[in-house]
Amino acid sequence: QEVISEESEEESNGVNLMEFSDEILLHILSYVPCTDLVLNVRRTCRKLATLCLDKSLTHTVLLQKDYKVNKDKVKQLMRDIGKEIYQLNMAGCYWLPSSTIDHVTRCKNLVKLNLSGCHVTSLRLSKMLSTLQHLRSLAIDVNPGFDASQLSSECKATLSHVSELKQTLYTPSYGVVPCCTSLEKLLLYFEILDRSREGFMLSGQLMVGESNVPHYQNLRIFYARLAPGYVNQEVVRLYLAVLSDRTPENLHAFLISAPGSFAETGATKNLLDSMARNVRLDALQLPKAWINGSGLLQHLKFNNPFYFSFSRCTLSGGHLIQRVINGGKDLKSLTSLNLSGCVHCLAPESLFRKAEDDIDSSILESLVVSCCNLRHLNLSAAHHHSSESIGNHLCQLLSRLKHLLSLALPVCSITDVAASVEKPPTTPNLVPQTFGKKVRIGIPTYPRNLGDQANQKIESSVFWALMGSLRFLETLEIIGSSFSSAMPRNEPAIRNSLPPCVRAQSVGDSEVAAISQLTYLQSLTLAQLPNILTGSGLVNIGLQCQHLRTLSLANLGMMGKVVYMSALMDMLKHCRCLRDLRLEQPYFCAGAQFFQALSHCSSLQRLCIVSRSGTLQSDAVMSFMASCLEVIMCHMFMGESLTVCKNLQQSIVRSFQAERPALNVVIFPLLHEDLTEIIRDVPMRHLDEITLFKSRVAEEPPNLWW
Repeated sequence: QEVISEESEEESNGVNLMEFSDEILLHILSYVPCTDLVLNVRRTCRKLATLCLDKSLTHTVLLQKDYKVNKDKVKQLMRDIGKEIYQLNMAGCYWLPSSTIDHVTRCKNLVKLNLSGCHVTSLRLSKMLSTLQHLRSLAIDVNPGFDASQLSSECKATLSHVSELKQTLYTPSYGVVPCCTSLEKLLLYFEILDRSREGFMLSGQLMVGESNVPHYQNLRIFYARLAPGYVNQEVVRLYLAVLSDRTPENLHAFLISAPGSFAETGATKNLLDSMARNVRLDALQLPKAWINGSGLLQHLKFNNPFYFSFSRCTLSGGHLIQRVINGGKDLKSLTSLNLSGCVHCLAPESLFRKAEDDIDSSILESLVVSCCNLRHLNLSAAHHHSSESIGNHLCQLLSRLKHLLSLALPVCSITDVAASVEKPPTTPNLVPQTFGKKVRIGIPTYPRNLGDQANQKIESSVFWALMGSLRFLETLEIIGSSFSSAMPRNEPAIRNSLPPCVRAQSVGDSEVAAISQLTYLQSLTLAQLPNILTGSGLVNIGLQCQHLRTLSLANLGMMGKVVYMSALMDMLKHCRCLRDLRLEQPYFCAGAQFFQALSHCSSLQRLCIVSRSGTLQSDAVMSFMASCLEVIMCHMFMGESLTVCKNLQQSIVRSFQAERPALNVVIFPLLHEDLTEIIRDVPMRHLDEITLFKSRVAEEPPNLWW
């Protein structure tokens, strides 16, 4: 009866979806997951049956974040439209059994295939690739046990035509690189651990019998990202050895992202010297040890650069302007710049300068004028303190970059100079930033709307003006220059945190409220804002930023008490589009009230809470999981006992795994000695995108892969 009444209401209003043109309907259908189109929507009527099989909808099939897809759905999808699929993305589908890959053989016309994060053995890979003769782009994982000798001649014939390869390595191996004789783009992700599960040290030597002659003669893009560990460094050197002998003439992007110390060797020096002589680059990223103290940048030649990353380098602003920006010449082609951790990049020299000294605004001004089309800029993990000169504040200069889509700044860079110099610290900030005894303070009421904030005259701040000028910003990160996450990668959880920068002491609720001007904001990260007293600005963001999908909050306000809990719960009631939530705060209480507020986030898919001495209520977690049907990832690293954590994890898996095939649950004591062993079993998609804290702005070139 309800359906009939709705139909009669539509008829009376003269609106019928099926009366729209095919072009409009196709555009609407393009937002529907392909599995729903083919398996459900097309069965509703004849018109939709035809439209759902239109080439514009079946040419490219994206399953990478379709968490409801299972083996049977993939099987049926491949049967129905396999021959129509030219691009298939199954990246991160860790929950699908390896046998699912067998059905990809029905896609005879595949040109691009992404299987990163999927379980694929060398035998299955061989069988599948033997049938995909048109394949030109491939992404796979190379896991322990991979054996290139099991690849058939037909498989190798397919690989010989592949021009784009992305390989994630979990074991020392060349993978399929030696078989790809026509490579133009090579992306390598090194995730090899230094120790096996049994505790044995691993070697960076490759398996006996593997070819050591990758074919790089046609290479245009080389990208390597290394996880921490010496084995990853050993293996990447083997990949680079061939490049050092003969540098490809068409190479225009050379990028190596390596954490910590990655020493330069004779082979890598020869490679860089050869690049300086023979190629002109459009994108560059090198380990800091390869740039620091060398004259490399003076000799490298650039064509129309679109991406630079000098993360963690000691590059001074003088060198940046002279050697990279060519003395302030036009660099309109540059769209992405990563200067994260580059502590002297806005100072003329670094020799006698302290990291906390004021920046030289003329250097930043030259950068802004020359690179006026920047869309992604990362200035985090450094002390960028503006001087008292009128009109030369960092925020005022950055407001000229009207095309910015993503921006990362240190907390101390957004404060008004006068406020930071004249304003004495408020009483709560006199509490030491440690994990000591909890301090009881009164929680003042907070303003609920922008009008109340306006009464506090916060609109006059330089940061408020910056947010007002960047109306199309989609990603914003404000991170304390001394912040380090308690969540480990390959080491025990961090137990102590460094105090925030003195200049950052005045940054708090009013600055957070300024962010609410960003109407199109999709991703927000706030870490180590010491002057958060109530979290009132969070409510404004929840009300105004209706496109917000990713929210990460860490160490806001005092460390001994979660002073913003009430405001956070009010904020969450308005975040209808929120999909990812990461909270890192000591003494966080994940109780019934919090999860009741979080249940308003009907689109939420992934939740991660990291809290030393934090507590949780198991019943509240279970109720939340039952009410939020889209949640497929629940990671909690708290102060509860191992027994409590295990029991809750088992209960969640037992209750919801059948209905949610992609469900991934990890609940574990943060300071437990086995945490690193637990972390290694987390799917790389979740680990890299949400569980581990890091700055993601300009982390890699835009559109590097799909």
